[in-house]
Amino acid sequence: MMTLPACPKCNSEFTYEDGELNICPECAHEWPAHSSADAAEDSAKVYRDSAGNILQDGDTVSIIKDLKLKGSGGTLKMGTKVKNIRLVDSDHDIDCKIDGFGAMSLKSEFVKKV
Repeated sequence: MMTLPACPKCNSEFTYEDGELNICPECAHEWPAHSSADAAEDSAKVYRDSAGNILQDGDTVSIIKDLKLKGSGGTLKMGTKVKNIRLVDSDHDIDCKIDGFGAMSLKSEFVKKV
């Protein structure tokens, strides 16, 4: 049988589990049932390309459709290879440098891992 942790607020040992929460009946304190190691694993974002392949820093990708660039008026053509990508946690998933265009941010849904 799994032993539940004591209440972090009042140290009561009479805690119980309700769904994804641990609950203390003495002080009514509630906290997540999973451990901090599970939380860290859940929070790690997985970046995937258009085909569902997992992307990592340093990968080489290919653009799967023509992309119009805002501001400069140019277009990135389908099949353009982008080397040494860097994954970031923002509205665009990939930071990179593209020959002839310079530094750029791309969304992972428009690239395919090579």
